[in-house]
Amino acid sequence: MKILIAEDEEALATILRDELVRAHYAVTVARDGVEALRAARKNVPDLILLDLLMPRKDGFEVLRELKADAALKAVPVIILSNLAQDQDVRRGLDLGAVDYLEKVQLPLKQVVEKVRAYLSEPRELPEEK
Repeated sequence: MKILIAEDEEALATILRDELVRAHYAVTVARDGVEALRAARKNVPDLILLDLLMPRKDGFEVLRELKADAALKAVPVIILSNLAQDQDVRRGLDLGAVDYLEKVQLPLKQVVEKVRAYLSEPRELPEEK
């Protein structure tokens, strides 16, 4: 299973990547929103961990574009952010994220558990063109 981590904080991206690789996932890391969209379109992931505050294109815009893309709209997106205001959470979920996790309150093992849970759930596949 392929996971895309869209995270501009290098240390956190590395820790997340290492933890998910230990859990036997193939992981790609994108450092900004533009790179995240490019990586997702090039090699469609099974799940995306998405930060909201990133350079070049923020996570809300990335999420909007992912959900507008027929090949990517069914990919579950878990927002992983320090933005924790109710309106940010609501906006992320309204745009199509399956979950919203606060970075500061989340142990890495819980991130892996969430990833496993969402990847084991059946989901709709995008229609063939």
